[in-house]
Formats: sequence, C-alpha cells, structure tokens
Amino acid sequence: MLNLNNIVRLALVMVVMAGFVAAPAFAADPSNGTQDAAHAPTAAISLVAIGAGLVTFGGAFGIGMLAKSAMEGIARQPEAGGAIRGAMIVAAALIEGFTFFALIICLLNNK
Repeated sequence: MLNLNNIVRLALVMVVMAGFVAAPAFAADPSNGTQDAAHAPTAAISLVAIGAGLVTFGGAFGIGMLAKSAMEGIARQPEAGGAIRGAMIVAAALIEGFTFFALIICLLNNK
C-alpha cells in the first residue's frame, strides 16, 4: 500500500534520479561546434522542470484526496451528496487555480 511516507520517498528518489540522468547533458562541452553556448542547458531549466513537476504532482495529489474524501462522504450520507459535490467542485477549482499560478511562476522565473 502507498501511504504518505512511501509517496514522499518515491518523489525524492525520482528527483535524485532525474539529477543523475541530467548530469551528462550539463557536462557536455557547448564549444565543440555542435551547439552554441547560448543554447546550452542550464541548471535553472532543470530546476524549473522539477518545480513544475512537483507543483503538478501536489495539485493532482490534493484533488485525488479531495475526491476520495468526497466519495466516502457521499457513500456514508447519500442525502448530502449535492452539498458535498458542490463543495468538492469549488475546492478542486481552488486547487487547480493555485496549481496553474505556481506553474506560471515556475515558467516566468526561467531566465
């Protein structure tokens, strides 16, 4: 079973593995004629990609937990389904709005 500790460990392993995979790209010599120095990959681009991935993962995890709780609530009290559904939609919209805002901040800080 995946609990929060296992999910956090998996996310950290994925970030570390992404760093190992990206290391050869940063070690490439851009002055050998195949690529100009202005278009060489930088650490900022990788950090933006990691940040965008974490923001997306967090938003998806939050909406997933929200939907799980709402479905459990509706299963326990079917007569309150309309109110729970409406509150769930508002909360999911707020989570998505924050996620889009954070993604825009990540992309704008790419210098």
